[in-house]
Amino acid sequence: MGVNMNSCSVSKKCGGCQYIEMPYAEQLKKKQKTVEQLLKKYGKVNKIIGMEKPEHYRNKVHAAFAFHKGKGIVSGIYQEGTHHVVPVDECLLEDAKADEIIVSVRKLAKSFKLKAYDEDTGYGLLRHVLVRVGHATGQIMVVLVLGSPILPSKKNFINELCKLHPEITTIVLNVNNKRTSMVLGEKQQVLYGKGYIEDCLCGRTFRISPKSFYQVNAVQTEKLYNKAIEYASLSGQETVIDAYCGIGTIGLAAAERAKKMIGVELNQAAVKDAIVNAKINGIKNADFYQNDAGRFMIQLAEAGEKIDVVFMDPPRSGSTEQFMEAVLRLQPERIVYISCNPETLARDLGYLTKGRYRVAEMTPVDMFPFTDDVETCVLVVQTKINTSYRSED
Repeated sequence: MGVNMNSCSVSKKCGGCQYIEMPYAEQLKKKQKTVEQLLKKYGKVNKIIGMEKPEHYRNKVHAAFAFHKGKGIVSGIYQEGTHHVVPVDECLLEDAKADEIIVSVRKLAKSFKLKAYDEDTGYGLLRHVLVRVGHATGQIMVVLVLGSPILPSKKNFINELCKLHPEITTIVLNVNNKRTSMVLGEKQQVLYGKGYIEDCLCGRTFRISPKSFYQVNAVQTEKLYNKAIEYASLSGQETVIDAYCGIGTIGLAAAERAKKMIGVELNQAAVKDAIVNAKINGIKNADFYQNDAGRFMIQLAEAGEKIDVVFMDPPRSGSTEQFMEAVLRLQPERIVYISCNPETLARDLGYLTKGRYRVAEMTPVDMFPFTDDVETCVLVVQTKINTSYRSED
């Protein structure tokens, strides 16, 4: 399963790949052990779902730009814990085509005499380049993040870039003139194409704009979501909540198996994307709301709404007590918890299983090979429910 890829010259400086020198089979064993140690009190942990080809899986690639004496403009990755740019031309985790495009932007910047942005002084133009690749569609978006809205010789620059890479489907200019560690600014302008790309995941089409949250490893996301949908055991009669729904990926993937799908998300841009994605896929039984997930669930509980299944996919910090309290008040038959941090997952499961709920199934999924991150999908059910669903493995 995969190869050992311990051939990165900058891994010590970059710090992005903690397991770069470890054979892939060993990485999977290590992650399995981590999850088992943290979650064993809740029951047996199923075998981790790994990747057949664990290289170049990141379909979203970001490069920072800087000026280095003697080298001119460089592009690459921030050294761990700093804002010093480590020059990188190719990365074993990143989509190879995206890396090639970033190198081309850097070379064009030199020939067009564009200056790299200097974080200390606030002078210079080119700050970052973000490339997003549709795994299934092959569509490619390039986002040029500039310190000011004017790109000199804009038309020629875009023509040259598209000549070098005809596979690019859209180019967006994003303006970030603030002294901030955020990559993208508020204002943007479409220079070429539609300003978004589309990708297919779990049989659904998703529109991805520059600021959309979209999982960076499409191959494993599909496996993770299929496992989550399997755990939900939907028969077509259920009302389902997709909490922390983002652009609606898991909710829309599961909607055809449910009676009603309700998505809730705090980020307004993501909710807009989710509504568009429902339309694109002709899904009529999904509604999306911009709200704090915990507050929204409490309102539903107070209104006496019946919810059968809750999908929850919180950030690394895990869920909040307010949210989990709201879930327990709603008393769904099943809770499907997708976690990107087994430590906060272990804590949250302790809260959810205090009373009438128990953990029925747990499956880790390796979303980020060569790093120490691991996702886990957990099915939590009411203690009176017999989980006799059929596994699709």
